[in-house]
Amino acid sequence: MTRLSVNINKIATLRNARGGNLPDVVKAAINCEKFGAQGVTVHPRPDERHIRYQDVRNLKPVLTTEFNIEGYPSEKFLKLVTEIKPAQATLVPDPPNALTSSAGWNTIKHKEFLQDVIAQLKDAGIRTSIFIETDPNLIEEAVNTGTDRVELYTEPYAASFPKDPEKAVEPFVKAAKVANDCGLGLNAGHDLNLENLKYFAQNVPHLLEVSIGHALISDALYYGLENTIQLYLRQLKG
Repeated sequence: MTRLSVNINKIATLRNARGGNLPDVVKAAINCEKFGAQGVTVHPRPDERHIRYQDVRNLKPVLTTEFNIEGYPSEKFLKLVTEIKPAQATLVPDPPNALTSSAGWNTIKHKEFLQDVIAQLKDAGIRTSIFIETDPNLIEEAVNTGTDRVELYTEPYAASFPKDPEKAVEPFVKAAKVANDCGLGLNAGHDLNLENLKYFAQNVPHLLEVSIGHALISDALYYGLENTIQLYLRQLKG
């Protein structure tokens, strides 16, 4: 079954809006695991507007499932990740002021940069994944960066799904097959939710993991965190 990693950034956003430690990010992460999530994802940004670097340090000792740290591989980010040594580091090409991830890596243009970064992560024993779009050429070139996995950027799928699910998922099915043929593991994330996740998981082959934050935490306001995680897990069971 495809694994569910819960991105807890939005919990930190809520905490930071008021100051203090309510809601408690660490407690929320522990509860995500207790309620069935097979991983926890954080995306610390340079301005620490949601997850803070200290949050990452606080989470590492208490998590028992897969810890995934994603972000732009700046010097500061790499220092943090190689210190913490999560199970997985997911590299995204966000500029510092980005509101959210909105594009994948150009693995041709940035091949040498990614090779250097990924080599550092591998030396630290960290599995790597890179955020990527469905262009087969870019996926094939990802092999030459040394990455273990690619994470398909699924916002285009989510945007097109309500009108034509079959057409929306088609490029992702093709991309998944290319990745598998190249020996790359496959993750996916961005705007997946209770309406579109099941169809995606049923149709995209070789899908190892999805990372979901905004929609899942929003749904938790209506359904509660435990029930929401179970609802998402059911979508992945087909």
